Amino acid sequence: MVRPVIAMPANLPPQYHEAEKRYRTARTIPEKLAALQEMMAVMPKHKGTDHLRAELRAKMARLMDELEHPSGPRGGRTHPFSIPKEGAGQAALVGPPNAGKSSILAALTGAPARVAPYPFATQVPQPGMARFEDVHIQLVDTPPLAEGRLEGRLFGLLRNADALLLVTDLGMDAVSQADGTIALLESWGIEPLGRGERPDPAHWQAQKPLVIVGNKADLDGALDEFQRLESAFGHRFPVVMVSAQEGVGLDDLTREAFRALGVIRVYTKPPGEEPKLDAPLVLPAGSTVEGAAESLHKSWRQRLKYALVWGSTKFPGQRVGRDYVLADRDIVELHG
Repeated sequence: MVRPVIAMPANLPPQYHEAEKRYRTARTIPEKLAALQEMMAVMPKHKGTDHLRAELRAKMARLMDELEHPSGPRGGRTHPFSIPKEGAGQAALVGPPNAGKSSILAALTGAPARVAPYPFATQVPQPGMARFEDVHIQLVDTPPLAEGRLEGRLFGLLRNADALLLVTDLGMDAVSQADGTIALLESWGIEPLGRGERPDPAHWQAQKPLVIVGNKADLDGALDEFQRLESAFGHRFPVVMVSAQEGVGLDDLTREAFRALGVIRVYTKPPGEEPKLDAPLVLPAGSTVEGAAESLHKSWRQRLKYALVWGSTKFPGQRVGRDYVLADRDIVELHG
């Protein structure tokens, strides 16, 4: 005898129904996502809500996909808010108007960013490649984040980026600027991650490593304002001080941007030859010898027997198995 499936009551709180009304009346995708995220947050967790929770996740996934892959204009031209990733990873410059994002992009990459003394000069994203030691990081200057000017296209770009660089103006209240930008990101369902925190692929929010940048270090009183910024956020996020105008602190910024990407560099060494130090493999942190081998060619999946590793091992050239976890700047010699 087959027993009928009895649905458990959801027992949804009033806050859920209020958020559901906002979802039904929302006109933009970010507004719909914000309402869905609130519905998820206030929904009780038990078997009676499992099906509803899955439905909400599916709706959010469809909306996020629409934002992350906007349809371009006719004629096959690339949509300006859809920027293919290059280099070791993509870091988006975000922040309030006139914080100096475009100046930082120009100083680090030489890209023809539009630098102007008035707000909202940047209307579309502008990419550029910044050098960090032996790799390049793709930086993307974005339109300013300000209440009432959030665009779904920009939301999709930020969700696709590997890390966020929050730029503040040290000539003003930098703490309030950072607080306001983080609040806007969170209202969009983008959760900033601090130092050492890594994104959880199963998490329903977009989790992005965040670096806070205090720009315009050349201004009077900038050091005092930076100390306030570091005191407010330094316990969780990397905080760096730069002057795009004078080129101060830019090396520190690229170093923190690289760390935020969550990648490592691995150099290969053919047996009996010198290591190839000019073109490292860029792999996700936590990658194994097997992962490094497969990134070179899929045929290594079957024929890899062991590897010799220089760098993170107890002694140079130590023999390791395919499951050995590599570290940044390791040298690997594969053997089949």
